[in-house]
Amino acid sequence: MRNDKYHVIVVGGGLVGASLALALGRAGRRVALLEAREPDFAELEQGWDARVYAVSPANRRFLDGIGAWPDMGRVGTIATMDVRGDAGGRIAFSASDAGGDADALAWIVENRWLLAAIWRRLRDDGVEVLTGAPAAAMSTTPGEARLTLADGRELRAELLVGADGANSWVRGQLGLQASVKPYGQSGVVANFICERPHGDIARQWFTGDSVLAWLPMAGNRISMVWSTSDPQALLQLPPQALAARVAEAGGRQLGAFETITPAAAFPLRLIQPEAVVAERVALVGDAAHTVHPLAGQGVNLGFQDAAQLAALLTDAPDCGDWMLLRRHQRQRREAVAAMQMGCDGLYRLFHAKLPGLPWLRNTGLSLTNCLAPLKRQFARQAIG
Repeated sequence: MRNDKYHVIVVGGGLVGASLALALGRAGRRVALLEAREPDFAELEQGWDARVYAVSPANRRFLDGIGAWPDMGRVGTIATMDVRGDAGGRIAFSASDAGGDADALAWIVENRWLLAAIWRRLRDDGVEVLTGAPAAAMSTTPGEARLTLADGRELRAELLVGADGANSWVRGQLGLQASVKPYGQSGVVANFICERPHGDIARQWFTGDSVLAWLPMAGNRISMVWSTSDPQALLQLPPQALAARVAEAGGRQLGAFETITPAAAFPLRLIQPEAVVAERVALVGDAAHTVHPLAGQGVNLGFQDAAQLAALLTDAPDCGDWMLLRRHQRQRREAVAAMQMGCDGLYRLFHAKLPGLPWLRNTGLSLTNCLAPLKRQFARQAIG
């Protein structure tokens, strides 16, 4: 008789869900990964992906540890951050400011290259990949989680993990309430070839009503993330006009730009579920939390969810033990809340219109740049 019970079933094969499944598979756990369709990497090397991530040193170690770090020929390095306020304030810091042995603040990796590096290892490390039939129903008992697929198959596991994004089906099935705060902005992304070398510097500007970031990619390229309340003003521009607009917005620090990927936009929201664990179920990644992208920490929080949960489950006698799940929730709550509050606070600070506030926030930014202990804390937060 076929054994249809797993240690863990992961619903959602994006970066966080796939990395968790891979980490558990490598540790000898019986794991199933459910995704509607297997990603197609046939044209992986054609063009560049507009969706990129700033992966921290801690998460690079996690990905290296599961054999899923992509080819460095497609990876950019952030050696320095240069942040400008809307009224002359400025702070710049590098990995050396944090102390320790980190040689970069982060690495800029394209979504599809990172996803390919993970997916190419899944079956080799014992993960059962289930595609073609989405989840249709789920239920839990004190002893197990049960998942019914659209084609009628029924799966059982000690633990079911929802890694199915900000609009999580698993979270909805649990009936978990989530606080959703729309920022009234969208993040517009696109990639450009730049005239002058970027010097491995990530540049960010708070303009008072938007946040613009240039992230250094491999070669003489940058990825733009522009958080704005008027995304259509950028999306409707032809490639040449978009390149000129983005270069001009950053003071043409890198000379002229050439657009290499069309602009795309995604809405920005702060999502805070009332809980990230329930009976025999855990949420990770965007299903468990989202943050404003101004600090580039969304995927890093997700990878840390995966790394911590995998470490807890590797030798667990019962992967769905309630005390184990509560421990995971407690351990992640502080780091996630701190990042959400920090990003939300910065967003509010640089968008508030109170008299005198622009001077205050820019003075504070520049003062921090002169105070080594505070600067060190910023750098440590960036690489954590």
